[in-house]
Amino acid sequence: MKNFSRPASDLRAVVVGAGMAGMLGAAVLAKHGAKVTVLERDVLPAGPEPRKAIPQARHVHVLWTGGITAFEAILPGITQQWVDAGARRISLPTDLVTMTARGWIPRWAEMKFNVACSRDLLDWVVRQRVLKEFPDITVLDRHAVQGLAGTADQVTGVHVADGHRAVRTLDADLVLDCSGRGSRAVQWLGELGVPEAGVVEVDSGLVYASRLFEAPRDTNGNPVTDLPIVNVQSNPSDPVPGRTATIVPIEGGRILGTLSGTYGGQPTSSPDEFVPFAQSLRHSVVGDLMAGLVPVDDTVTVTHSTLNRRRLFEKSPMPRGFIAVGDSVATFNPLYGQGMTVAAQGLVALDQLLGQHGLTGRVLTRRAQKAIGRRAAVAYELASSQDILYPEATGRKPPFGSGLVNWYVNRLMYTATTEPAAARAFLGVITMSEAPTAWLRPATVATVLRGPRISAVPDGPPITGQERRVFDRQPVSR
Repeated sequence: MKNFSRPASDLRAVVVGAGMAGMLGAAVLAKHGAKVTVLERDVLPAGPEPRKAIPQARHVHVLWTGGITAFEAILPGITQQWVDAGARRISLPTDLVTMTARGWIPRWAEMKFNVACSRDLLDWVVRQRVLKEFPDITVLDRHAVQGLAGTADQVTGVHVADGHRAVRTLDADLVLDCSGRGSRAVQWLGELGVPEAGVVEVDSGLVYASRLFEAPRDTNGNPVTDLPIVNVQSNPSDPVPGRTATIVPIEGGRILGTLSGTYGGQPTSSPDEFVPFAQSLRHSVVGDLMAGLVPVDDTVTVTHSTLNRRRLFEKSPMPRGFIAVGDSVATFNPLYGQGMTVAAQGLVALDQLLGQHGLTGRVLTRRAQKAIGRRAAVAYELASSQDILYPEATGRKPPFGSGLVNWYVNRLMYTATTEPAAARAFLGVITMSEAPTAWLRPATVATVLRGPRISAVPDGPPITGQERRVFDRQPVSR
């Protein structure tokens, strides 16, 4: 039974942030009868174009199977809309050439999948779909939230400044904070007298650097887009800086290359150092493939803000009428591609709770924040337990017994180099389709303990001769 205190058509909600989480959150609230106002401090582009508020959008973004499933639960058919707009549906591990910490995973038949495109395209397709489907959503860009209206017990709206710096108060039955990594929710809540939520952090000092290349062309001059994602990952168990390289085919006949490195092994903004960095990793395949590509320009985008941070809002006495979700709750090392998926899964949980409790009341706030926190906690533990192993990493040290867990996960990855069952189990958790407890199923444990067939462990990347010729810009008929 829904707990509406007045007709659904009169319920008002404010969403802070018009990014991926903000627009998906707006859709959830509108679906449950709210008139939604989305406040965005940035200028929203008319198409899939870069914007100032998402500088990390220049890097490779991965939307895993678990995240896609969550998006589909709220916006059915969104995957096909991404594809229609130029994204590719990538079969995993069929269309993936990856060197994990423990070796190469063969390109077996599809077990999971992801969507490959730019972050700009992902956001734009979602924004267009939501605004078309839900006419009760209003987006105000160039509007910056200055604080929350209300008390420590009840949030009643937001104070917002428009592009002319005029401040007014927007009343709301619910405020949903989707303002991302730079969220000021802790400050806003503190101004109302809410005790500060606890926070945990692990920082490996990771730096990201990305560059765009033109896709190779076939004999007819058309860009070749049906290429695999290729990446070389680091091994956290090695006592050296963790360095990675990835190339992903995206829309517009382009290939996006992204490098990363922790303290002591960070990439730079120098275009001359980009390919050599990739060639110097545990395996040179990504750098070798990049060497055959033509850069779009000399721009190399570098990002430093990559620490893992989780705000423990679920343990704080949150006021009624306020919920934080997505990067406002937890940020992750982007290497693991968890951010969008965690946000979407948290909003699915909110969607379900709204169906049970309605838009208002402390029950909704408390249960929603706990559900969102649980999903963030799982991803945070996966990311931080690896990042803390790198040299000079700072933050909470691994708990007692983590050595055994790391041994098992390493054994699982090693077994995945020859055993499809182990690869399926590994991908199930990494793509956030299943909880880490899936790795402890009896059949999986038995497979892991048996280990790989040593004679069958791949000694090089599973890339085809034709794919190499394409990257080397040798003529290939299509």
